[in-house]
Amino acid sequence: MRRFLLSTLSILLTIFLIGCSNANETEKAGAVDQENPEVELVVSAAASLTDALVELKGPFEEAHDGITVTYNFGSSGKLATTIENGAPSDVFLSASSKDMNDMEDKDLILNESRKSFAKNALVLITQKDSDSAISSFEDLNTATLDHVAVGEPGSVPVGRYTKETFDSLGLWEPLQDKLVLSSDVRQVLTHVEMGNADYGVVYSSDAFVSNDVKVLAEAEADWHEPIVYPGAVVAESKYQEAAQQFLDYLTGDVGKETLQKFGFK
Repeated sequence: MRRFLLSTLSILLTIFLIGCSNANETEKAGAVDQENPEVELVVSAAASLTDALVELKGPFEEAHDGITVTYNFGSSGKLATTIENGAPSDVFLSASSKDMNDMEDKDLILNESRKSFAKNALVLITQKDSDSAISSFEDLNTATLDHVAVGEPGSVPVGRYTKETFDSLGLWEPLQDKLVLSSDVRQVLTHVEMGNADYGVVYSSDAFVSNDVKVLAEAEADWHEPIVYPGAVVAESKYQEAAQQFLDYLTGDVGKETLQKFGFK
């Protein structure tokens, strides 16, 4: 009986020691992970920034070991709404001050991180092979054109700037049955490239990256609100330090050069 009890105690002690060993190994592994965190930043950005940000991804990740970037492109208004509704995001890059102001008013961004990093212009475009003689927004003849692609003004900044411009020229109401409303500026560009619309209104940076359209005219600055791009760290971000590093990189020398390369001011 005594021998049986000793054998049982020996087995239990062995199991206990193995368990402690496994626990220690788990704790050590956890410590290593904490010392070398892998951060995946989610950057919610206006669609017009697509080309410039895609080019910046590689250089940023090379310069910041352990940080990878995932982009979520779309209209600034819709991106702001998804963030407000709880969608994961670390950085918000807007194509308008209005959408960023709304985020700030709702305490959805870190106010001290907010910084404007680019400007843009509004242009009227048509297909590259078009023989259109238009040279100004004022030349648009509502009686002769069929379709004009524009952003949806309620949620797409380029649509809001377009409406302001057309309102200034007395064209918004006369053009109502000619408008092709689009979900973001890149969809406006696509409509014109594909021939689904005679004309479109986009940012100059979008026209700059397309080989299938040409610019007919640029809107006067006083026809619409200034087109300014602000960026900020999202308040609910789990990686605020890394998010700030991304913003600093975007607003630094490499970021500025890349934005200029793709037609931003």
